[in-house]
This record gives sequence, structure tokens and C-alpha cells, in this order.
Amino acid sequence: MKYVLMIHSNPEPWGHPTSDFLPAFQSLPQEQQDERGAAFDQEMAAMQEAGELIGGHALGDPTTARLLRWEGEPIATDGPYSETKEHLAGFFLIDVETPERAEEIARSFSGPGETVELRPVMQ
Repeated sequence: MKYVLMIHSNPEPWGHPTSDFLPAFQSLPQEQQDERGAAFDQEMAAMQEAGELIGGHALGDPTTARLLRWEGEPIATDGPYSETKEHLAGFFLIDVETPERAEEIARSFSGPGETVELRPVMQ
């Protein structure tokens, strides 16, 4: 079963990893920040070893995004979203055996000040 994990965030300034730029993460004691980073690295390694990680990318500054809407013809506007403060910061494509495993991975990706969206890929 394939899923996309979409990381939504709003760091100021924009940068990756997004958590490093979020006040909610920055307010954690350094030991907790380091533990979260190590846990993320371990999860990534486990996913790669198990063949669950297909790929993923961090995305650039949302102020550089453009939206194309159809209004009789494609009209480009500033993006990435019409009215929101959170932006899609990056994504990972995973292939797992069960929905429970996908949710387990999504939980490990969520952190202070961020939202992780887990969505199945249409087969």
C-alpha cells in the first residue's frame, strides 16, 4: 500500500529541516531536540532498510510558488495556497504492508509546530 506523507509547516524564515525554524520546536530543551532528530534519523534508516521509503523531497520557499487556476484560460497567481499560513514543506512516498504501519510512520514524522498529512495513493 502506497501513501504520501505531506509535511505542513510555517517556519519563519523558511528553511529545512523545517522544525529547526519553528518556535514550538526551538522552545524544547536541546536534549529533546537532539532526541527527536536522532529518532527521525533512525526511522528513516529503518524505512530504507525495510524498502518502505520510495522517495521524498523538501520543497522550496512557498513565496516562490505559483498557482495556476482555470478561468477560461490558465491564470497564474501567487501561491502556494489561497488562504493559509501553513505550507507544504515536503513529502515522502512510502510503500508499507498495512495502514497501521503508515500511521506509525506518520506519527514519527510529526513534531512541534508541524502537521503531517497521511494520504493513500490511488492504485
